Amino acid sequence: MTSPQATAPRAHPTAASASPRLAIVLFSLAMGGFAIGTTEFASMSLLPFFAADLGVDEPAAGHAISAYALGVVLGAPLIAVLGARFARRTQLLVLMAVFALGNALTALAPGFGWMIAARFLSGLPHGAYFGIAALVAASLVPQHRRSQAIGQVMLGLTGATIIGVPLANLIGQAIGWRASFGLVALLALLTMVLCALFAPRDQAGRSDPLRELGALRSGRVWITLAIGAIGFGGMFAVYTYLATTLIEVTKVSPAVIPFFLAVFGIGATLGNLFVPRFADRALMPTAGVILLFSAVALLLFPLAAGNPWLLAADIFAIGASVSLGAILQTRLMDVAGDAQALAAALNHSAFNTANALGPFLGGLAIREGLGWTSTGPVGAALAVLGLLIWMVAWRDAGSAPVAVTSGRKVAPPENTPARAAPPLAPGRRSRSDAARDPVA
Repeated sequence: MTSPQATAPRAHPTAASASPRLAIVLFSLAMGGFAIGTTEFASMSLLPFFAADLGVDEPAAGHAISAYALGVVLGAPLIAVLGARFARRTQLLVLMAVFALGNALTALAPGFGWMIAARFLSGLPHGAYFGIAALVAASLVPQHRRSQAIGQVMLGLTGATIIGVPLANLIGQAIGWRASFGLVALLALLTMVLCALFAPRDQAGRSDPLRELGALRSGRVWITLAIGAIGFGGMFAVYTYLATTLIEVTKVSPAVIPFFLAVFGIGATLGNLFVPRFADRALMPTAGVILLFSAVALLLFPLAAGNPWLLAADIFAIGASVSLGAILQTRLMDVAGDAQALAAALNHSAFNTANALGPFLGGLAIREGLGWTSTGPVGAALAVLGLLIWMVAWRDAGSAPVAVTSGRKVAPPENTPARAAPPLAPGRRSRSDAARDPVA
């Protein structure tokens, strides 16, 4: 399919220089994910602190979390469409600037109303940043390494659950919650510097808003988004109430809760590091296996909750299912046609829908008296439902292609090698050149 963005010609790097150059670009993109992951997850652990400081109870303070998620859901498609004509490098810089501003305003919020507005602003760039970063990462590598490159960008998000969230929580307790959001603003500024220095320079996009909106006409796009919005909800159902489950059911000291959160983060990080290698060989089958794996791990959650060591192993497995995000991101690139930016951004809107759906259904089960561990079976049910939607997508993948976007191209069958994500290198290079030069 035609690329929505072209790039200025660049000299081809040698094989020796390609790998270090690729590594620093992916690290720069992942740093933005680290900042986003830190503010998204740390805000949950900081809720009691800013609630007390701003004079609201904790249930009301939870609206700040919801405001951020709403910003993600609305901002991802809106920014992707409006930014269709701009260069990806420019979009990355602007998105991180808005993200830095939102977190700085959060740190300076004089009242809870101002904080709600600042959290909404902070959430707006979230999905669009990950979408554009994924497209840039995929364009830097050969076709058979796209999922790995996207997974490495997502390492920033999962790495935040290991390092960023505990650090922000520690700073929040020692200095104050405002300092934690100030730290995130500094991380966003660091990402801007790294992207300005190392992100590939590309020309203004050749796409337009109407072409990006064409993704919404594709049934395959909607099915892929539904897999994430439903199937991913199970992980959030368990994670949201994990700390309380550890205290009330596992009977551990609150002091060791960060250990279990870190175990989850390690599982998510390793999953993003290794699972995409299989996805690059068999994309949709790997997604199905991950959904099934997630359903089993979530179903075992109530059985493991009584033993801290078994629970740690189960939490690790649940964390590994986060790798589904990179897999579905690659799938969207294959079926979105010219509307690459919008489809990639919508992936994160889908996951934030899961972030709302999973905790909501898990909370309903808890309020009905089914116990804290009931989030496991609820999550397993969501994973199974996601697997059923995946089966529909899997059957459709072997059927005749359906028209997408502009109508000039059609989505290829699953067994037909899809064209790589829109390259940042000029289109006049030969295919053999591109294979030898994964960074250009």
